[in-house]
Amino acid sequence: MVTVKYFASLRERLGRDGDTVSVGTPLTVADLWHQVGAEDIEPSRIMCAINHDYANPSAIVNDGDEVAFFPPVTGG
Repeated sequence: MVTVKYFASLRERLGRDGDTVSVGTPLTVADLWHQVGAEDIEPSRIMCAINHDYANPSAIVNDGDEVAFFPPVTGG
């Protein structure tokens, strides 16, 4: 199982703060993003972390991982 968490505007847009996804084989972050039903937002336009480390859409997600998705952060 992979624990998926959504933050900020993504949580509001998806209407939930997370999911638990069963994965039999490793997936990329982009595959997981589409599997949780977020096809209308391109995964390259969001940020993510696997087990608290920033990751890109091609990073591999394994069983037992925690994946967090959040909008890009701006500073100023």
